[in-house]
Amino acid sequence: MPDVTGGSAKSGARAGGLAQVYRRFGEGDALKTSPLYARMAIALSESPEALRVIENAPSRRRHPTVILAALHDLALSGDAPDLATAITAATAATATSISTSTSAGPSAATATSASSVPVGRDVAGLELVGAVGVGVVLRDGELVLEVGGRRKVRGDEGGRHAVLYPAVAEVARRVGAGSVGLIDVGRPAGLNLTVDRVGILYSNGQTLGVAGSAVQVPASIVGEGLVPLRAMPEVAARVVVDVEPIDVTAVDEARWLRACVPPDQVERLARLEAELALAEAAPPVLIRGGVVEVLPEAIASVPDDVLPVVITTWALSGLDLEGRLRFLQRLDEAATRRPVAWVSVEGVGVAPGMPTFGDRRASGHSIVGLGVFDHTSLHATGVGRCWLRGEMLAWLANP
Repeated sequence: MPDVTGGSAKSGARAGGLAQVYRRFGEGDALKTSPLYARMAIALSESPEALRVIENAPSRRRHPTVILAALHDLALSGDAPDLATAITAATAATATSISTSTSAGPSAATATSASSVPVGRDVAGLELVGAVGVGVVLRDGELVLEVGGRRKVRGDEGGRHAVLYPAVAEVARRVGAGSVGLIDVGRPAGLNLTVDRVGILYSNGQTLGVAGSAVQVPASIVGEGLVPLRAMPEVAARVVVDVEPIDVTAVDEARWLRACVPPDQVERLARLEAELALAEAAPPVLIRGGVVEVLPEAIASVPDDVLPVVITTWALSGLDLEGRLRFLQRLDEAATRRPVAWVSVEGVGVAPGMPTFGDRRASGHSIVGLGVFDHTSLHATGVGRCWLRGEMLAWLANP
């Protein structure tokens, strides 16, 4: 285990800086999204011994999101049963507290929120989780750092189904394709690829997809435009393209995705579980590499009689302008033998060749665009705007 005793003045200064990072994290964003992670971060900030353990990680692996995800992973794997028990108890108590305060009516909620303890927060349980988390770092520091050093923290891997379903169905209709091969770019777990197996309920009462699916996705409609209610064609191939694709059928990789979600975000975890189950039932082909380099291989893996549909959901912003233009060139080159479709959900002006309705860059929303490459020509149209990673949608094309 890393040495947690002694240490130079330089090490102490680093630990002091790390303490501030963990406290700011606990008192800032984490407090709004996960009281449990907030308490754990603050507890770690108050333990010089635990911080000295964390100092042994590379600088990019010391951030609270990494260490907290590693601790959650150990709880899920059974390597930290005491932490798993504390998390379960605190999460259950918080859920009970929320239910009780809601059923007790406005007066109870007001009385509780007026005190120093926010509604729905089991303080004793959270304190215990924080203390146990510090204990795991002190006891199993090497394992914590090893788990946190394996993979990137995946903030939000859920599929963008409410936006993608009508877009994929529409681009297939334009080409006249009876089946599609979906190629998910830059989403390592490929959860976009289960889009044909989910149910979607829009706020205007429209529905798409599988009514009985375990994954039911709500989405808000902005404006008067109606989403086209065309059925998804048969999905004959599912392909993931990423530098570090995730095999959702591998126990440790799927567990890491769960570990990246704070354990008190119960609804988000439940949806992730359901999406992973769908993905595990129809696992995609994984193609490792940079999108520009391996995109031709991904398109070629789709059977000749099936329309390749390349999907980018906020993936192209990771490329510079030259990389985005080369991505477009790869799509164009692949279309010399057969049509290739592109469903783009990117920030305004990020996707080259896609119309933007005249919107300005950094407008706070993204453009849903459809492209069809056929014999070196591109037919591209904007069909909508979306917000909140697809949770709000304005469909602007004629249904």
